Parts: sequence; C-alpha cells; structure tokens
Amino acid sequence: MNMRDVLAALLVLAGLTSLAQMPPGSNAPPAAVSPPALAAPTNAAATTRTNLSGYVPDDKYKLRVGDKVSLQILEDRDLPKSLVVADSGELDAPYVGRVAATDKTCKQLADELKSALEKEYYYRATVVIALDAANRFMGRVYVWGQVRNQGPIDIAVNENLTAGKAILRAGGFADFANKKKVKVVRAASAGAGKQNFELNMVDILEKGKTEKDMVLQPDDFVIVPSRLINF
Repeated sequence: MNMRDVLAALLVLAGLTSLAQMPPGSNAPPAAVSPPALAAPTNAAATTRTNLSGYVPDDKYKLRVGDKVSLQILEDRDLPKSLVVADSGELDAPYVGRVAATDKTCKQLADELKSALEKEYYYRATVVIALDAANRFMGRVYVWGQVRNQGPIDIAVNENLTAGKAILRAGGFADFANKKKVKVVRAASAGAGKQNFELNMVDILEKGKTEKDMVLQPDDFVIVPSRLINF
C-alpha cells in the first residue's frame, strides 16, 4: 500500500468518526456554536423616570408663600425636586441658591433660573417648574393689644377677613379694651405709604353696622388699645 492509499483510508476513518458523534436522526454536520449575544443597551430607566418635559408652564397663577412646586433641569436627567416657597418669599433653587419667587408665575421663574444657570453653569439649561400644591392660605394678619389671644391669624384664599372677624377669632375683647378706637395699620406698598385706620367696634360688632368694617390684607396689624380706667 502506497502513501496515497494510506491518506485516503485515514480520511474515510475521520469521516466515519464524526458521523458516529452526530445525534440519531440527524443528517447534517454539527453547526459551529456561536458565542452568546450580548444584551443591547436599553433606555428603559430613562423612559420610566418621571419628568416634567411635557408640562406646559403656567403663566397665570402667581406663586405665594407656602406653595409647593416641582423643579427639574432636563439636562441633568435627574428626577424633579420638590421645593416650597419659604416665608421670605424665596425658593432654594439648585446651583443658584435662594431666588425671589412670590408674585411670579412658574414660567417667569423658570425663565429667570434658565438665564442665571446659563451664565455660570450650563451652556444650555432647560428649566421646568410645575405647581404641585397651592397654599390654601393667602397670608396672615396680626392682632395685638386687648384681645384674649394675641398673635397671627391666617387668611384663607378667597376669604374676606374683616377687622371685626379677626378680633372674634382672637377670642374677642379683653376686659380693658377700648372698643371704639381699634386701629388697623397697613404697611407701605408700591405707590402707597404706611396707612392707619380707626374703627369703632361698638358700632360694627354690637350695633350691627357691618358696612363700617374693613377687609384686611396680608400683613395688616389690628391693634386694640386699652381704655382709660377711672377709679
């Protein structure tokens, strides 16, 4: 047997060995095993994250102390931050710090923060602010002097709180109150200086002349003086 016959025999034996290793009923040679495919990157986390990108900024309602808002900078890809307008009328915004918020709409405040952020921190900043919950109180008045319970009284939204009602909420007059000379002091505002009013609560509360009463504004002071005591 020459060398060519030997090689042919070896090839036949190798083919028979591979056929013996095939599972029964299979007529095809075993296919090469492919490496497991790697999972493709997904944006599932980004799509499930709550964001305000579809929110239409409110350009009507003006923020007040105690309002709760959500603030989001879209470029950060973070969840919205829940913030509250502080008693000072300011909002503690990311990066910028405290900014005046009262009497501004969400849209106005967002535009201001956008400008501030783009000056120092961002090439481009997309700021979205949404009102979560409005404070149900419009502000406070303060009742001092000869009443049972001195201190602040909250004014609810859409409430017409008068000086007479505020005194009643303060527990009514104390024993030595001068009911005829109750003072209402209103702080200076834009276009108007400090104002003082004098009310006769005997007419208003005891005689029913409620038309002489006056509606209070936030930060008004109602002062009930003492009457002179004659021994």
